[in-house]
Amino acid sequence: MDGLDAGPGFDELFGVPPVVFAEAPGRINLLGEHTDYNGGLALPSPLGLWTRVELRPMPGGQVRAFSTLAGGPVEGALDEPRRRGDWLDYVLGAALVLRKAGHRVGGFAVRIASEVPPGSGLSSSASLLVALLRALRTAYGLPLSDLELAERAQQAEVEFVGAPVGLMDHLVISLGRPGEALLLDLGARRFEAVPLPPGGEMAVLDSGLRHHHADGASYAARRAECERAAALLGVPCLGVLGEGDLPRLSALPPELARRARHVITEDERVLAAVRALRAGHWSALGALLVQGHVSLRDDFAVSLPEIDLLVEMACAEADVLGARLCGGGFGGAVVVATKAGQARQVAEQVVGRYRQSTGRPGAVLWPPGG
Repeated sequence: MDGLDAGPGFDELFGVPPVVFAEAPGRINLLGEHTDYNGGLALPSPLGLWTRVELRPMPGGQVRAFSTLAGGPVEGALDEPRRRGDWLDYVLGAALVLRKAGHRVGGFAVRIASEVPPGSGLSSSASLLVALLRALRTAYGLPLSDLELAERAQQAEVEFVGAPVGLMDHLVISLGRPGEALLLDLGARRFEAVPLPPGGEMAVLDSGLRHHHADGASYAARRAECERAAALLGVPCLGVLGEGDLPRLSALPPELARRARHVITEDERVLAAVRALRAGHWSALGALLVQGHVSLRDDFAVSLPEIDLLVEMACAEADVLGARLCGGGFGGAVVVATKAGQARQVAEQVVGRYRQSTGRPGAVLWPPGG
């Protein structure tokens, strides 16, 4: 795609060829939204949109970076790092967490190209960090497992970028495989592959509204509300609760009770979605997507009117089985389950009507055209 080929090449930018190539996909999340940092369950899947990295170690502690989405080259120092508040923080953060863990990582030049739209709810940031860490692992011969790589990617995003994200995105991008979802138990750090059966397809529709976790007070506020609810209930995190605990929520302030109810019921929807996929019941999965969206909209309050409209328009299509907000919310994308062979056609029809109704630059992110 154009996002991978745009702009000058590595040699033109830095005067030398790259020595390492690495890539990482984006992801969709079938169910399990805002459950990862609550120690709950999630069911994400890798998406065939890629972030690709070309890298070459360089003398000293300077980092020079170019992005096809953001431009450059820009420079930063590993020996005297400072947060800039822009995309270079991800590049510096990836190297700095490796240094903090005792790995010898020096300066480097890097060219980044991506098909994953920032702020779309498809985890462009985790895709970037996993691709960068894969490149640095190869360039410096680091003994990093894929699991540790995911943990370092999250650490970079939380500690250096300043985004209070959970581990779900980094895990599925590092460990997931095409054609499968990954059942994640974030509390126990366990994961299990769940094949996506025939009979249905997934589409991803871009609302044209962007979110930014690094500066998004609303995302951080939801996390703080969940932590407060857990503390008032006397549990380490909301993910340890089950449906039998729902009556306990009446003791919470109403807003916190709604946040906790979303987490508890979302965990149950994840388990139901796994059962549906293993049975090949795409229609049951679609119904769960709709239930998940209602919970994100009403209990967790992270949707927006345009997102709700996009979900409503998708669900009005005869070949659509269900749809919901995908990602952290406050903008981003909608994930849609359709009957087999219908995803692209349905997605184009829905996006066309959405553009006419809202004037927003909606787009079909998946599946690709042609």
